[in-house]
Amino acid sequence: MAGSGTSPADEAAGQERSFEGFSLAGLHGEVSAAHRPVDLSDAIELLVDPGRGGETLHWGRNYLYSSELETLTGPIAVVVKQFRNQGFRARLSRRLKGSKAKKSWRAAQAVVDAGVPTPAPVLLIESEAANGPSFFVSEKIPDSIEARYFFRALQEGNERQTFPQIRAEILVGSVGRMLRRLHDAGIWHRDVSVGNLLVVAGSKASDAPTVYLIDLNRARLDRPLTTSRRTRDLCRLRIFDLHLQEVLLRSYWGKGDADSPFKRGLYRLFFHGFLAKNRIKDALRSPFRWVKWLFVSRGHHAHIPPPPEGASRRDLVVWDHLSDQPHQHAGRWQRLGVRLGDAGHHAREYGAALTALPRARRRYRELKEGLYREPVRWDGLGVGMRPMAKHPEAALVALEALGVKRVLLRLHPWQEAHDAEELLARELYGRGIELGFALPQNRDLVRDRGRWQAAVSQLAERFTPFGKDFQVGQAINRSKWGVWNYAEYLELVADASRILRRHEGVRILGPAVIDYEFHRLAGVLNVPWEGVHFDIVSSLLYVDRRGAPESRQLGFDTVDKAVQLRALADTGRNSSPKAWVTEFNWPLWEGPHSPAGRDVSVEEEAQANYLVRYCLLVLGTGLVERVYWWRLVAKGYGLTFVDAESSFQMRPSFHALATLQEQLAGSSFLGPLKTEVPARLYHFQPDSGDDVIVGWSTSGTVKATLPRPAGRVVGRDGEHLGGATSPTVEVGPSPRYFFLES
Repeated sequence: MAGSGTSPADEAAGQERSFEGFSLAGLHGEVSAAHRPVDLSDAIELLVDPGRGGETLHWGRNYLYSSELETLTGPIAVVVKQFRNQGFRARLSRRLKGSKAKKSWRAAQAVVDAGVPTPAPVLLIESEAANGPSFFVSEKIPDSIEARYFFRALQEGNERQTFPQIRAEILVGSVGRMLRRLHDAGIWHRDVSVGNLLVVAGSKASDAPTVYLIDLNRARLDRPLTTSRRTRDLCRLRIFDLHLQEVLLRSYWGKGDADSPFKRGLYRLFFHGFLAKNRIKDALRSPFRWVKWLFVSRGHHAHIPPPPEGASRRDLVVWDHLSDQPHQHAGRWQRLGVRLGDAGHHAREYGAALTALPRARRRYRELKEGLYREPVRWDGLGVGMRPMAKHPEAALVALEALGVKRVLLRLHPWQEAHDAEELLARELYGRGIELGFALPQNRDLVRDRGRWQAAVSQLAERFTPFGKDFQVGQAINRSKWGVWNYAEYLELVADASRILRRHEGVRILGPAVIDYEFHRLAGVLNVPWEGVHFDIVSSLLYVDRRGAPESRQLGFDTVDKAVQLRALADTGRNSSPKAWVTEFNWPLWEGPHSPAGRDVSVEEEAQANYLVRYCLLVLGTGLVERVYWWRLVAKGYGLTFVDAESSFQMRPSFHALATLQEQLAGSSFLGPLKTEVPARLYHFQPDSGDDVIVGWSTSGTVKATLPRPAGRVVGRDGEHLGGATSPTVEVGPSPRYFFLES
């Protein structure tokens, strides 16, 4: 390049800012030359599939997840931001203004050119379909945090303990100077917030942190930035401390301009106006949320396929491979229309439930009065499984480490091949695992009973050698599973029972009603139907997805619900007096993998705590023989999962369930101890004769009194916490095992 006037540094910088277009089947976009993948087609296939992504970073209108990209210069960690383009308004905006991903792509290039830190743009991926998703892929910034977490800690007064390498004044000063560079380059962000700033701390607290600007899709470029526009960006930062507001203004405007009464007054006016606008918007939206609930159908994730073309409103169901369950495309009014058409069926079902209510209520009172009068043997833990295409041996190793000896294997009767399921069943059976099988239905099988009968016949022949317990049906009170009324379901049960009972020793489980909807359970258990009898009443008892298992619904907590379940089993005309919970879990904040939505998702620590407490509460009644966590391996809710690097990961809930099994298996539950504080102390006695108290509290950390000191204390996940020389101990949301001195 001699004589060109271009230095090697300039050439490198030019390459970093160069981009190449691409077009693949159904997709097009641009790729950074500096980050070009080794195999572009394979890389794009990986990036646009959330099922192969890593950690969920954000789950809202748009979905952000991490991934890893093999580039010509080596592997890099990236963040994929998936924008949905569903609905008329979104499609029109995309057509007229370009997609949000494209806006982010162009803005990121402009921000990089302005010398403002932002994650480097790597790929822009656009779907050819008008309502298809678009993707903006950028480098992942290691060791970064969202600024919002620091400012929350600042408001709570614990920022020095939580973020010892960050000082508020230095951080705010860095933000002010970064925004000034942005605005001087003619870039108006229009959505500056503490959630759209990533912070990488320096090596020590006195160092200025690096602040990265993200979420650029609203930015406008090459605009003359007036004082008003500049201030409208500044005022969106929720910095409430007056001194830090001064630091922000001085670092942005410079010492002289920051003292301008006009600029200071405009900032104060816009800052308080922005807060007031948000309060007013929330106040105006609240009264009309029910209107939106009535008339606007809930959206769906971009990966979910469209409904079958020409399908009736009863048949608008597709399979969601990320959450491993069906998705119902029918809107609220469409579903209501179907329900009204089936009004006669529903009237008969509810009539049967009302007729059964008096005897079920009497039995409930009898069982409630008899709670904890006899020891209960602790051996009812189980876990649900499906075959794994990758790492099947790792799943078996995980199951062995879990220590649970009961597995409910879910089969899919609509599949043509079941070789993977049979291989897994054979392996589990050979390892001494007690197997049961779940036979869910879908709409195709409900409509075609001949196909259902053929599928059940085939599954019975293949799987009865490994286990004799078959749950017929799945979530029959949810239309996405294909059943719209009790008659459709009971016809399936009658067919399956006739086929399965040809094999000696088979027990039929059902009706697998999901959630606390025992009026539906009571109806199905008491409507007369030839050929239908449940040897075990199974329930998918998600007692309260929005909170702890001790929470109450309609005045009843988890123990009450377990008693009600058994009372219905005892008094049902179509059932024997046995009850199992064949599915429960708490979904996690992991995007579309989570089966129940954002509003009911929890953190991993809460999931582990709730799992242990649920098992203690339900099995402790002695009225429910078994509980099965769904499931062993799954993103979004499983005890374990496989990350983007194909590494097998155990969650806290895995260790919590393993500890519960290890510490209590084979012991007898003697009942809860009385306590003066809001704590629960469950008394167990192993075969060795030593006493074990499992203690927890739902009211934070409290002090409870044991019958005598504990020589050994074990934490929820199996960690040894020493001993307790005093009978007075601390218990909190995470259960602990206290092994009392002899």
